[in-house]
Amino acid sequence: FYTMFNRTKVGKYFIQLCGTTPCMICGSEDIKKTIEKHLGIKNGETTKDGMFTLLEVECLGACANAPMVQLNDDYYECLTPKSMVELLEACKEGKPPAMGKWGSLPMNGQVSCEGPLGKTSLWEVPKPPEVNIERFKDGAVDPASVKAHMSY
Repeated sequence: FYTMFNRTKVGKYFIQLCGTTPCMICGSEDIKKTIEKHLGIKNGETTKDGMFTLLEVECLGACANAPMVQLNDDYYECLTPKSMVELLEACKEGKPPAMGKWGSLPMNGQVSCEGPLGKTSLWEVPKPPEVNIERFKDGAVDPASVKAHMSY
């Protein structure tokens, strides 16, 4: 939340790099080093031309597709050092990759947070547990039987 408040000017492309545990385990430190080396800036700095600002932030909620960055308002996920450089170069040309169908762009070609094999489960909407409507017909519920009434 507080990363939305900037007391100093940020670059045209504001790179917020998730550094929380899932992203860190999946390589966010390599992504950070790649950005720093490629742009010549460190965390919290802006390039001399004002194009890029890098800020490491806490969880951005895309753990299934770690590591990831939020570039301005858009999420770029499943990053590798190579795909991060490609993203930075596309931005330098003023042509950041278009967002995917779900408002983010996994950089490895997958759709949303599906794995590399595509959708592998939940092919159909699961049926909810059967509820006996008769159990509430007189309106009284005995507190001792709540679990039974909640289908536990």
